[in-house]
Amino acid sequence: MAQEIKKGTPKDVFLHLLAVVTLYVSVVAFITLWWQYINTLFPDPLLCGSCVYDPIRLAMAALIVVFPIHILIAWLIGREFRADSEKREIRVRKWLWYLTLFVAAVTIIIDLVVLINNFLRGDLTIQFFLKILIVLAAAAVVFSYYLWDLRKRRGASDKPKIIAWTVGAVILASIIYGFFLIGSPATQRAKRFDEQRINDLSIIQNEIVSYWQQKAVLPVSLDNLKNQISGFVPPADPETKQPYEYEAIAQLSFKLCATFKTPFTSEMITQVYPYSPNSNWNHARGRVCFDRTIDPQIYKPNASGAPVPTPVPLKY
Repeated sequence: MAQEIKKGTPKDVFLHLLAVVTLYVSVVAFITLWWQYINTLFPDPLLCGSCVYDPIRLAMAALIVVFPIHILIAWLIGREFRADSEKREIRVRKWLWYLTLFVAAVTIIIDLVVLINNFLRGDLTIQFFLKILIVLAAAAVVFSYYLWDLRKRRGASDKPKIIAWTVGAVILASIIYGFFLIGSPATQRAKRFDEQRINDLSIIQNEIVSYWQQKAVLPVSLDNLKNQISGFVPPADPETKQPYEYEAIAQLSFKLCATFKTPFTSEMITQVYPYSPNSNWNHARGRVCFDRTIDPQIYKPNASGAPVPTPVPLKY
């Protein structure tokens, strides 16, 4: 007589569906995290070097939140199995587990096809090979574990615990490396403040140049840049709320100063707006001044008949 397939309760559907969803999210986050690590360890000149930080932060956040939930759900399911071993045969579990096997198998097949295709084309770079290897390893682990779990019947086994501890250790090490790479949350906050400082200085610089184009003279102080019609007010330091330092050092030269908490990194370039490739905002930690000289051939004064001043030092 054929064995009757046990039906699952709403609780079983909830637990198994949540287990599969958290598994998929964890695997995608893990692969994304290591793909970005590969991009930083083996930088590609055709890729944006600073564009890896946001995906790393998002993947780390997903793993920190979702993977522990997956472990908890797997433990709850295991407890249900120990209380009633017949629950291993419920329909929802078999459907979801076989669906996971299908996704893992298709991923492995596509991964191998792409690997061989690129090998035949001669495009097998170290970055590409490592990324393919990450996807293949993740899919192989998922496929082999769920295939073993489906074949398992009754009886206790330490294999799930060993796999859980091993995978957990790998993911924990991956997250820790991410903190070493992008810095702690406090460091990230300090970088965000410095990005805002660069953005503010860039805006002030543009306003100074515009002021000179309109009046053929540099402003005496940043207060001269205030405009009641446009509503422009020179921004202040986002953290201390103190005004930035400004000094006109010649008829065409000036300097802007700010105090930074972190050294300049390429990540900040993508955050600065408006950003000009002719502007140099590289800085160390601490108080840094940026010397600027207006080129009247590039930044021409408005057509008002005002002569272009000769760049001679100011006397105080």
